[in-house]
Amino acid sequence: GYLRFRIVLLLPAVVQFCQTALVLLEVPQGSALGPQIFYIYQAMAERVSLSSMLAKSQNELPAKRMKDSYLEVHLPLGSEPQLREKYLTYHNTVRIKIFMDLTVISPLLSSSVLISYSHTYNSELKRSPLSIVTALVDKIDMRQHVIYPDCDIKFTGHVTWVGKSSIEAKIHMSQYRDGAYASVLDATFVMVARDPGNKRAAFVNPLTPEGPEEERLLQEGEANKSRRVELSTASLLKVAPTQEERTVVHGLFLNTLDTNTVSFRSRILPPNSVWMEDAKLKGLEICHPQERNIFNRIFGGFLMRKAYELGWANACSYGGCRPSLVAVDDILFQKPVEIGSLLMLSSQVCYTQGTYVQVRVHSEVFDPLTRQHNTTNIFHFTFTSDRDVPNIMPKTYGESMLYLDGKRHFDQTVAC
Repeated sequence: GYLRFRIVLLLPAVVQFCQTALVLLEVPQGSALGPQIFYIYQAMAERVSLSSMLAKSQNELPAKRMKDSYLEVHLPLGSEPQLREKYLTYHNTVRIKIFMDLTVISPLLSSSVLISYSHTYNSELKRSPLSIVTALVDKIDMRQHVIYPDCDIKFTGHVTWVGKSSIEAKIHMSQYRDGAYASVLDATFVMVARDPGNKRAAFVNPLTPEGPEEERLLQEGEANKSRRVELSTASLLKVAPTQEERTVVHGLFLNTLDTNTVSFRSRILPPNSVWMEDAKLKGLEICHPQERNIFNRIFGGFLMRKAYELGWANACSYGGCRPSLVAVDDILFQKPVEIGSLLMLSSQVCYTQGTYVQVRVHSEVFDPLTRQHNTTNIFHFTFTSDRDVPNIMPKTYGESMLYLDGKRHFDQTVAC
């Protein structure tokens, strides 16, 4: 049969971006957006024919400016009350469904992907011959903890750095209050360009900065790339902890020893502390086709929202009060999630300091036929509470590595 789905336009201004996306994705004017389930397959088959138009090297492509990819979209929570209800929590604050609008500047295409398509737009073809996929959510920094439910929100963004086949896009979110827009959060995405069939890497247009500010953004993008390579090389899954980190782990071990016995196995929980094994929360999602993207796989914004909600619930349960999001760090999309998958989510409080709670959410796909588990994403969330939270205490070596990994993410997002 046919599967129909509705696309809701948030406001008339978004129509312009939807029309731009239709051109970039080669959707003929007047076409219905996905009334038939085979439409995506047909569109992808048509895009494969563009493979012959790909550049053989980056030098063949014209340089683009940052303003060539600039986009701005408004979310009218203040002026459209009927829209506001879709974004509210039971606390009357804005739900993290905003994550799906960070990655959904229109219901058709993610903002970071649309920005990347704008950067690679070919004026002769009147389209982009590339397929753009999200590789990494590098960082999301919350500038204020409260997002007001009755004030309009504005998203702006553009490309800030490019490699040979990768693109860094920054998105800024602000909210209109007391007569002016105030900063809410900054997000950095890393996108990867693929051939039209999404089978191999493809070259993207080089980026030419204009002025000192754009030079700074370009240098910052290069520094971000170096930082990501360094963090990957120093992963605790590959190399041993540093001497300082080993000292931290040994100190935690000594704090949990029973002084009444002389035994390495006799462990006691210090006051105002929680064993790490008791700070877990799990969930499961059946991935329905309503959450698919243009590649007929599960949309990354949906995965982010589900992981956030589970991490938030774990932090709330752990601290005993409602937490606020401070930062999202280093979300790597390792494998796509297919429609119909059983998505298993596991959240773990892995580090605490004062009022802060660091939560790691691991997502994996379970195949009931083969009984195999495959990791798809790992999410890192930093929350803050209005009171000091109990100290998290690892008991095993593996939990100690989780503790150190959480400390690393906390240090690079909050402590610094």
